[in-house]
Amino acid sequence: EGNEPGDSVKITYSELLHKVCQFANVLRSQGVKKGDRVSIYLPMILELVVAMLACARIGAVHSIVFAGFSAESLCERILDCGCSLLIT
Repeated sequence: EGNEPGDSVKITYSELLHKVCQFANVLRSQGVKKGDRVSIYLPMILELVVAMLACARIGAVHSIVFAGFSAESLCERILDCGCSLLIT
């Protein structure tokens, strides 16, 4: 369920696995590997879950910054964790 009432998506485990594997391959193609840190800056949408699970699948550490945060807060978190990639 998303932020707004009525925002919802239904997905099967099989569909979710397919999306997670696809996105994990995208992360690998961008040079992300086990132990790397990745920041995720997304609202409550399906892609947020896919990104989190894809990071976990390849062993990358993820830090979630919800879309309501300011650009300054996002910048501070990126610098503090030393992330190698930002997903928006």
